[in-house]
Amino acid sequence: MTMLDDRTTAAPWPAAYPRGYAVVDVETTGLARDDRIISAAVYRLDARGEVEDHWYTLVNPERDPGPVWIHGLTSEVLEAAPLFPDIAAEFAARLDGRVLVAHNAVFDWSMIAREYARARLTAPTRQRLCTIALSKELGLPLPNHKLESLAAHFGVVQQRAHHALDDARVLAEAFRPSLRAAARGGVRLPLLECRPLTEWTDSPARPRVGYQPSGGHGYARSWRASRKRPACPYPNPGRYEPGGTLVQGMRVAFSGDTSVDRDLLEDRAVEAGLHVATSVSRLTSLLVTNDPGSTTSKVVKAAAFGTPVLDEAAFCHLLRDVAPAGRPAVPPPAPAPDAEG
Repeated sequence: MTMLDDRTTAAPWPAAYPRGYAVVDVETTGLARDDRIISAAVYRLDARGEVEDHWYTLVNPERDPGPVWIHGLTSEVLEAAPLFPDIAAEFAARLDGRVLVAHNAVFDWSMIAREYARARLTAPTRQRLCTIALSKELGLPLPNHKLESLAAHFGVVQQRAHHALDDARVLAEAFRPSLRAAARGGVRLPLLECRPLTEWTDSPARPRVGYQPSGGHGYARSWRASRKRPACPYPNPGRYEPGGTLVQGMRVAFSGDTSVDRDLLEDRAVEAGLHVATSVSRLTSLLVTNDPGSTTSKVVKAAAFGTPVLDEAAFCHLLRDVAPAGRPAVPPPAPAPDAEG
């Protein structure tokens, strides 16, 4: 294991660095626009990454809690928890004037912004920092971008994965040496703007069951800053082999409605090392669509080129373990030989 020295050096601290951070983790009922926060934790850090205090709360989502097998929070546990508007002021006080730090920060920020919009309030933070992006800036030799890998690199022991308080603690402990390494190396922190969601409706038009239109109904899509995605640093290893694994560098295109916010889905693909393509060509490794029978140009081209097609659920499952660039994709298992009669 390679560890960066966590000690503060005599070099002056970069004046351009933020004066405080709020390391955040939220657990949710799911990943779609209408999903809710069910627990939240904040570790407040000073300018050099030292912990000032921490806070944790359960939140009653007023709906099914979602994947209990992941976060462990049942309807019975959440029934007596406060509603989000009841904890919004305290949450805001812990974010106020600080940079929001999270692992895959676009997800945590999007969920927080939506909860504040539902409550007709605005979260007070204006910048976020993703620890995945920071680890890339530092060139950390991580096997993947999971929180557990970042924690292991810095020798941080994770006790309760997918528990907001422990995940926030682990991230705070891993962020401190990352921040100090960045300061020593004069690394510019990958800060992004937190643009609040300013419009919300409690009764969006109901889509087909299991789908959420990527354009949304009653949602202001302008709240996320548009940006040009960086070029994928990995060569295209070729097409996805059905039954195999995704490999960094694969060109992935998306078509049609998705239950997960499209921008979030694409961000996760990029962070896993995939190339998100805006169109389908002979070089496309995979098309992700929930409606393979549609007549969109991407689906039609995929059929013409013989491009493999996966639905959103299967793609998200594969996205959990993307093979490093240069490693061949795991082929599908060979059929069992016929038994001798």
